Amino acid sequence: MSTPDAKAHWEQHYGERERVWSGRVNVRLAEIASALTPGRALDLGCGEGADAVWLAERGWEVVAVDISETALQRARSAAEARGVSERIDFQQHDLAESFPQGSFDLASAQFFHSKLPLDRPRILGLAAQAIRPGGTLLIVDHSGPPPWASKLDHEHYFPSADEVVQGLNLPEAQWEQARTSSVEREVARPDGETVTWIDNVIVLRRR
Repeated sequence: MSTPDAKAHWEQHYGERERVWSGRVNVRLAEIASALTPGRALDLGCGEGADAVWLAERGWEVVAVDISETALQRARSAAEARGVSERIDFQQHDLAESFPQGSFDLASAQFFHSKLPLDRPRILGLAAQAIRPGGTLLIVDHSGPPPWASKLDHEHYFPSADEVVQGLNLPEAQWEQARTSSVEREVARPDGETVTWIDNVIVLRRR
């Protein structure tokens, strides 16, 4: 089983700094979810909780999942500070081994990448199965490595948006492919210079 290695990896990742992420909601989630009626949402790989807090502030009931207890502790603190902790159920899962129960109106996987081997199609497929009729599966991926990286310190394949959709193998009679696109985003390099990074955005709606 890979669980101990995965947990150790992500605990080390979050333990290296007091804060890893910006604390701001992912821009594509805000863009897509703003047009949806709040219901029950699933945040896969919630990290330090910025997306879950943003959703809760807008009326969503959120199940926020991460493998790292350090990340979840920070996410709980953020939710308490913003007064929305009662609307978020933070759960620790190694998604290679377990998956949250229940059904959802929105499942969000924002940059759900890993340096370690991860069966993404299976996990995203489980998220799709948990979507209620009329609900939305939102996947946002990096289309490639950081523009400033000459090479990665690990092997990583970045699937295209079409490959992600094909890998899910969802029945067309039950699912609408509402959006599959590549979007440019301005990001700051480690030296502070602004560069363009391309994201793949996939929006699938259950009929």
